[in-house]
Amino acid sequence: MKKRVLRQRTTTEEVARALRLSFEDLGATYLKFGQLIASSPGIFGEAISQEFRTCLDTGPAIPFWKVRKIVERELGAPLEEIYDEFDSEPIAAASIAAVHRGRLTTGDEVAVKVVRPGVASTIATDIEIMEPLFSLLAKQIGVGLAGPLLQLLSGFSRQVAEELNLENELRVMDYNRQLARALGLKKILVPKTYPELSSTSVLTMEFVPGVAIDDLESITQFGFDPRPLIEDLVKAWFVTAARYGAFHGDVHAGNLIVIPDGRIAVLDWGIVGRLDERTRNFLRSLIAACLGDEEAWTTLVRLVREVYGQAANEVFGPDDEPVVKWVRSTLEPILTKPFGEVNLSVFFTEPQQRHAGKLEEEAKRRSLLEIVRMWRQRRRLRNLAESTGADTASFDHGTFLLGKQLVYFERYGKLFLSDTPLLADTEFFSRLLDDDPIVFSQD
Repeated sequence: MKKRVLRQRTTTEEVARALRLSFEDLGATYLKFGQLIASSPGIFGEAISQEFRTCLDTGPAIPFWKVRKIVERELGAPLEEIYDEFDSEPIAAASIAAVHRGRLTTGDEVAVKVVRPGVASTIATDIEIMEPLFSLLAKQIGVGLAGPLLQLLSGFSRQVAEELNLENELRVMDYNRQLARALGLKKILVPKTYPELSSTSVLTMEFVPGVAIDDLESITQFGFDPRPLIEDLVKAWFVTAARYGAFHGDVHAGNLIVIPDGRIAVLDWGIVGRLDERTRNFLRSLIAACLGDEEAWTTLVRLVREVYGQAANEVFGPDDEPVVKWVRSTLEPILTKPFGEVNLSVFFTEPQQRHAGKLEEEAKRRSLLEIVRMWRQRRRLRNLAESTGADTASFDHGTFLLGKQLVYFERYGKLFLSDTPLLADTEFFSRLLDDDPIVFSQD
């Protein structure tokens, strides 16, 4: 698709490449946002998402002397006394942290995650700049890429803030490892942590060998069928979200590692989705509706009206029937048809895409001065929104993270389960809603 940028004709793919290179140069927050683009072909299109694939595991290495300084300061001892081996080159360097391979004096192989120095202040500054930057981008290139960027920015700014304290990640990993054991999830591995060798800026955990979930060539060479792994992964995610109200909030391909022994490791627990009771009920009602509970469709509409109050009445009108019909026609096929036949991103993004288009049109009408003024008024507008009395923050953030993970699952579903619906195992999901014991495959 052709766009006109600075009076020159160019393609969306060319704009995407230029934007990806700019994101990599800007680092930190922009690379993190690039991960979302890379893992969301349903929102941005396959070509654009593919362009951003390098953001999943690309970031400048932290100079080793700084890594040493951080680890020794945080753990209170010279590096050589803590680790028998510690590779100076990282095995992964992403936007917020780098990971180095090491070996403890006990012989255990470990991965050591180290937060980039100064990244917290960098992120705070970046997020303040991103909205006017994306607005200006929308003004230049129009519909296609900038609109979704604008729409996803709000939820993104909250999720990144959660990743900066590695003690939180350690606690989440320990909880989910125990939960996986209690659920009998023998095929899913949450790495063991070493609390005595961890802090707010350093996390020492079990090293996991393997390849990314979308590395089809390598997985084929392992000699086992990956379908059961993916099926259990999706089911386990729904169990934690619908039953416990918490779930891994960043299941992009770089965080899912297929192990040669036939298991899959779930890494990087820095972002966790937490659902309040109303949002959890929304998810459970949606599953129930797609399993055949007719009354659940009305429950979904009622929940939306409760959250958005008068604003929902102005948008939908007082009559529920046409709203139920629209919600059902939009969501039911997505959860009940095979992955290969549906666009799972519509699950939560179809209404957002409409709003994103409006954002783009507004941005295109703004002058540069107006964009700067908008930037300065962000906090004032946020306070004004809160004063309306509509308690939407928790619901919006929860559904944003839910939708983002489901967009990620769309990619894996199309790769491994193209002939299978998301809710194919109706008995499993019925037991989930009834809070009955859950049984996962053990082969």
